[in-house]
Amino acid sequence: MQNKGLVKLFAILFGLVSIYQLSFTFKANQIEKEAQEIAINAVSDTEDDYRSKRSQEEANYLQSIATDTVYNIGVAKFTHTEVKQKAMNLGLDLKGGINVILQVSVKDILKGLANNTKDPVFNKALDDASELQRNGQNTYLEDFFTAFDAIKGDTKLASPDIFYTKALDGEIDGSMSDDEVKVVIDRKIDESIVSAFEVLRKRIDEFGVTSPNIQRLGTSGRILVELPGVKDVERATSLLQSTAQLEFWDAYKGEQFFPFLAQANQVLQDLVDTKSDVGEAEPQDEEDAKDSQIDDLLGDAETDSTAVQTVNPIFELIRGQGYPGGPVIAKFESKDKAKILEYLNKPEVRSLLPAEQRYVKFAFGKPEKNSELIDLYALVGNRENIPPLSGDVVTDARNQFSPMGKSEVSMQMNAKGAKIWEEMTGNAYNQQSQIAIVLDNVVYSAPGVTSGPIAGGSSSISGDFSLNEAIDLANVLRAGKLPASADIISSEVVGPSLGKEAIESGTMSFLIALALVLLWMIFYYGKAGVFSDIAMLLNILLIFGILSGLGAVLTLPGIAGIVLTIGMSVDANVLIFERIREELAKGKGQIDAIKDGFSNALSSILDANITTGLTALILFVFGTGPIKGFATTLLIGIATSLFTAIFITRLLIDWYSNKGGKLDFSTAITKNLFRNISIEFLKKRKVAYIISGAFLALSLGSLFTNGLDQGVDFVGGRTYQVRFAQDVSASEITDVLSDAAVFGSADAKTFGSANQLKITTKYKVNESGTSVDEEIREKLYQALVPHLEGISYEEFIDLNDENKQVGLLETYKVSPTIADDIKQASLWAVLGSLIVVFLYILFRFKKWQYSLGAVAAVFHDVLIVLGVFSLTYKFMPFNMEINQAFIAAILTVIGYSLNDTVVVFDRIREFFNEHTSWKFDRVVNSSLSSTLSRTLNTSLTTLVVLLAIFIFGGDSIRGFMFALIVGVIVGTYSSLFIATPIMYETVNKLEEKKKKS
Repeated sequence: MQNKGLVKLFAILFGLVSIYQLSFTFKANQIEKEAQEIAINAVSDTEDDYRSKRSQEEANYLQSIATDTVYNIGVAKFTHTEVKQKAMNLGLDLKGGINVILQVSVKDILKGLANNTKDPVFNKALDDASELQRNGQNTYLEDFFTAFDAIKGDTKLASPDIFYTKALDGEIDGSMSDDEVKVVIDRKIDESIVSAFEVLRKRIDEFGVTSPNIQRLGTSGRILVELPGVKDVERATSLLQSTAQLEFWDAYKGEQFFPFLAQANQVLQDLVDTKSDVGEAEPQDEEDAKDSQIDDLLGDAETDSTAVQTVNPIFELIRGQGYPGGPVIAKFESKDKAKILEYLNKPEVRSLLPAEQRYVKFAFGKPEKNSELIDLYALVGNRENIPPLSGDVVTDARNQFSPMGKSEVSMQMNAKGAKIWEEMTGNAYNQQSQIAIVLDNVVYSAPGVTSGPIAGGSSSISGDFSLNEAIDLANVLRAGKLPASADIISSEVVGPSLGKEAIESGTMSFLIALALVLLWMIFYYGKAGVFSDIAMLLNILLIFGILSGLGAVLTLPGIAGIVLTIGMSVDANVLIFERIREELAKGKGQIDAIKDGFSNALSSILDANITTGLTALILFVFGTGPIKGFATTLLIGIATSLFTAIFITRLLIDWYSNKGGKLDFSTAITKNLFRNISIEFLKKRKVAYIISGAFLALSLGSLFTNGLDQGVDFVGGRTYQVRFAQDVSASEITDVLSDAAVFGSADAKTFGSANQLKITTKYKVNESGTSVDEEIREKLYQALVPHLEGISYEEFIDLNDENKQVGLLETYKVSPTIADDIKQASLWAVLGSLIVVFLYILFRFKKWQYSLGAVAAVFHDVLIVLGVFSLTYKFMPFNMEINQAFIAAILTVIGYSLNDTVVVFDRIREFFNEHTSWKFDRVVNSSLSSTLSRTLNTSLTTLVVLLAIFIFGGDSIRGFMFALIVGVIVGTYSSLFIATPIMYETVNKLEEKKKKS
């Protein structure tokens, strides 16, 4: 092998980089364990609501060390925030948390843009668009335009009764054509969705989740939000659905509240538990520094000489102050925000406020850039707690540049807002105070007024903004201008206890599968197997290192993908070793046999892995959530397997051979196994056709009569995973929940053990919102109470307990609208993979007959897997729903089946060129016989891996694994008895036609 030095260098560098990347994961896990121990020690389990208190304590600790150096590798130091960012991200199914897809209501936005017009054509088009959405794949806006064009008659979109309104004046005028208006409306809709996206992103920042993910899904108005590890699931769900609250408040000057803080601090000394709140006394020099800071804050306020020994609940937490005349009272660390607000809103503290300030509203701003400090503001409140001006008056907001070249934001209000804004800006100018822009109770900006009252509702907000900050502020201001609700059309909530179990089961299946594969390779190939095992262990290190380095999310299907990669990575080594054994059998020396074996196997290895990689790539493009995680690990695994099998194994074998070591590439037991086999496969093809025909007929018959157990992914509905203290009857629970007083229709199935059920219902599937979710959970609880061993409703729905054993463990909801889209995407994924593979095989083998045989075998395999699921789903003891995970399994089966078939085709092509005097049937039979050892070896190894995951993996992927097991068995059979015979038949028929002509 050439360039051995370069391969060694790459191997060492890749290995070191992978270890470096993974070290952050180990460090992050270590810190999180420390945080959990601190929280457990700080909060006794005898306290009320101790779990949420511990979660808060844990979050506070992690926030307090966010900017501290926690990892020092000598050449570089890293803060906790940097360690978290570099650590491997765990998905929802491994860490618990929530995953939702929100649909921003484009219909609401259109109504707002048309000023809630009563125009009958417009409103009819809205209703028609809603109907088109039920079965179509277009966006709502596209369907609205289609519906409007169909019924508009003489009505124009630029009509004063529709979009030619004062709010859109300047962008739309009465002379514009419908096509011109559509461009403007399309842009306005996109701006509104961007605004909603910004609101959600800022809310998510409040959760402190390790690896949140928020992204727009195309142009459909859908937004994906993933919050793995979120502690307060209820709050997160509620906050994601609530309407954005953009408000404008007058702000007090910060120094007005300095005396109040001093009085509040004194009163709080007797009210709070200073030991738990403040902790141990700090060193003298730090205390002196704080006293000096407090003196600066209070100016001439007198302090007792013994104050050094006094605990100051508020002053201990102050980290800075605002500028004179500004709206900021003081600066605090982000982690202390909740505590300060709790202090300041205590009745005993608020009673200290003078009469004119008794309705003050305390609010915090955003954290400062590259800092954990946040500003405390005092806003001019009122008895009703209603802002003088709300965000719905804003008609437009844009970032722009001032004449001095600085970023600023222009804002336009409607007539109602302009009048109030003129009054507010006049007061602020006269008092030299500020107006706070507040979004979701967070002060986003507090600009002053420099040029008197602002009339007309048009104004510019300037400050020390970066371009991105100006863009963000403009988006926030636009968020309040239109009534655009965001409904959850798909949601998954997983409790941490389920995630903990998934990690344990996933790790167990991974270790068992790895051990079995490592031992098998040594058993079958002897010393050469040891070298392949070393390469495989490096392969695993690289996979995890790359996953961590890319910031990819590791899911339970992702772990399955890694384990499956281990089984499939054996294939490359098996191909190489089998070719070396063939060369040795020809009488070649060991070094020459190794050289030729690697060279001859390369084509088959590349073809097999490229076809599998193409199906994984399509799965990555069309898949979502955990399925994308499966595809990611599979793609990475294929790439690293090629590197380790072709280069690292070769490097180790050459090293051993050059030292004079002897390699037989077999053991005493396996030396003559599958040697000199000569099976007439083609003579058995008619029997195979009959057997396959019978299975296909049975499968199709069952599919048409019995159907499939379609999961909520494809039909819509809500699913709840519930665990009971004792074993329960699924049919009995189904009857109870199907009662008209409960859900009217429901289905309960045993999920894993007999005390665990997966309950599915379509009750109010088209309705969303926290109130509907609450109603359904209450009905579920009331119906299941007799089987829940007396746990309360709060305990039943609590998804924050890592050790939860009884109650609700996971919820999943998919609306019918998105279910149709998922089904459509799945269909395209399967068809797309078949088309791509057909074209690739045609490109590689230059004959369409090869492509036809491969695709026919794939269709055969897919239909039989579907048939097995259709025939057995009613009595199998595990979940066999047809969902996104099942589609991932089907695509993996396609990839595996093609992997086998391509290896056989590659050998046929090789023999055809070598043995030009042989008849074609002899070429085919000899090729199948010569690859039989590799086919059975790879299939057996992969099956062992899959069985390990099936037996020891989690309940949630058991159906997924069963589909793969059936697929591997059928795929191995079809590559021998379907793909090759069909290719042979079509080639022969073509040859016969040529002879006749």
